[in-house]
Amino acid sequence: MKRILSVLCIVAMLLCLGGCNRMQDDGKASVYYLNFKPEQDDEWKALAKAYTDETGVEVTVVTAASGDYEDTLGAEIVKSNPPTLFQVNGPVGLSGWMDYCYDLSGSEVYTHLTDEDFALKEGDQVLGIAYVLETYGIIYNKSILDKYFALPDAQITSLNQVNNFESFKTLVTDIQSKKETLGIQGAFTSSGMDASSDWRFKTHLANLPIYYEYMENDITSTSAIKGTYLDHYRQVWDLYLNNATCAPTEIGAKTEDDAKNEFLNGQAVFYQNGTWAWDETMEEKLGADNVGMLPIYIGAEGEEAQGLCTGSENYWCVNKNASETDIQATLDFLNWVVTSETGTKTLAEDMGFVIPFENAQNSTNPLIKEAQSYLDAGKNPVSWSFSTIPSDQWKSGVGSALLAYAQGGATDDLWEMVKSSFVEGWKTEHDKANS
Repeated sequence: MKRILSVLCIVAMLLCLGGCNRMQDDGKASVYYLNFKPEQDDEWKALAKAYTDETGVEVTVVTAASGDYEDTLGAEIVKSNPPTLFQVNGPVGLSGWMDYCYDLSGSEVYTHLTDEDFALKEGDQVLGIAYVLETYGIIYNKSILDKYFALPDAQITSLNQVNNFESFKTLVTDIQSKKETLGIQGAFTSSGMDASSDWRFKTHLANLPIYYEYMENDITSTSAIKGTYLDHYRQVWDLYLNNATCAPTEIGAKTEDDAKNEFLNGQAVFYQNGTWAWDETMEEKLGADNVGMLPIYIGAEGEEAQGLCTGSENYWCVNKNASETDIQATLDFLNWVVTSETGTKTLAEDMGFVIPFENAQNSTNPLIKEAQSYLDAGKNPVSWSFSTIPSDQWKSGVGSALLAYAQGGATDDLWEMVKSSFVEGWKTEHDKANS
């Protein structure tokens, strides 16, 4: 009897090793999407309901809190009912989740991509598919700018005069000096450094020095960033801090909502963010004709030809450890989202997305139209080089150093800490990830 039991145990263990990595298939199809974007939570849930109403397949959407996606995914992916659909932010993000990614090379949704470059590949496998192309820069309030341009002593009288850092700095500092006349609290919204907002500076703003270093060295990634353009990074950060609605010492408590509300309420002219910031509230308070977007100029040579920052850090991945039924249900859902009238209209109109799929509809988002105008004018889009950032820990280190610099008086010594976090932290995190 003991020998029989031993044999049965061994057989059970072998069966588990061969199949326990895939969740139990109960025959009832369902989809669980762990959404990265809090700003589109309502829209994704409405789209999921529309699909369920049409097909009978249950689609659950759970949205991670801003800045907590990786931790949330780590906790959810090991549960008995894990996400069947999740996302990674690029090649570096994929490296941590590769073992969970289903090969999408044979999926129908992959065939609808307008360019294979919008996929994350590992050899012949397609492990992630970009689902939105986004653009960011410095959003501005046109009516306040027009009021400034009309002042008799305005140093800049048209945005046509602004095409590099020095001209933009002149515009910003002059607006700041005239804030009482213009009835605003600052040229820039507050540069909040809590978790809801700091990504705008430790990632999106940090993209510019990374991008220009890559361009200079004709590379697309590196194991050891040099920090060639960190002094340029500093002068932009100083511009934000010294011409804002709040003192630099206050940014640790400021949030993304604070910045957005300051912009919506006409308390500031400039607001670093992207096409995703456009929503019903902005449309209601400001109107589509009253917003525009400028490139983020840092003082790099040749930036007069620079456009807006355009790319993606949003790649869908399907959980290969889900049941076969749920994997197929997830693939069917994705295909419906990017091909159906309901799906493509929701992505374009309600979410304001530009999607890299054949059936994409034109977005009504005025910030997207602004991005297109730069392309039409022959300006060079800035690629999202931050997708090569070695880890979230690197971002946290840079963010903490930026905050300490702002709160500590913006001294040279404190900027050396930012440089150390940027350069030495990059190599440390890269080596750690590849050890």
